[in-house]
Amino acid sequence: MNSLIPILTTERLLLRPVTLQDVEAMFAYTSHANVARYVTWEAHQNLEDTKAFITFILDGYQQGNHLLWGIEYKGTLIGTIDFVAINDNHQYGEIGYVLAEDYWNKGITTEATKKLIDFGFQELGLVRIQARCFEENIGSQKVMEKSGMLFEGLLRKSMFVKGDYQNIKMYAITDDDYNK
Repeated sequence: MNSLIPILTTERLLLRPVTLQDVEAMFAYTSHANVARYVTWEAHQNLEDTKAFITFILDGYQQGNHLLWGIEYKGTLIGTIDFVAINDNHQYGEIGYVLAEDYWNKGITTEATKKLIDFGFQELGLVRIQARCFEENIGSQKVMEKSGMLFEGLLRKSMFVKGDYQNIKMYAITDDDYNK
């Protein structure tokens, strides 16, 4: 386990490094079309797709360039949350997350996001944390708002994903917002 990925806990969740033992649990949600609908990757077709993704994560841990946690709820991996990007020069990070559909609308992603925001400001010394979502992803917008992020704008046709240009909504929280 990489020392960059500390185990984080919330009232209901364990945020921990992903391991190869998570292949089946991760496949259980990454193979669903609704889960893959608002992300940049396609739904996993088989366990090999998921194993390849986990291997990619593990390689990133070893290289020290992945800050990705598995979201564990009641002993089961149900999603991931990570800093998809960290910019050391400008001291900002960007959060991304995905959660099994059975756990949507239960405050789980918001709980995990708030914990990562705490980690980003308190441990990484960031001055800005942002997140983005497809314009039509209302659930993700609610997570960002409930996590204390403010809507900053619509980035029109800013990503080409799954054969189409997507409008992206940008949300962020700064250290000043966080410390109020």
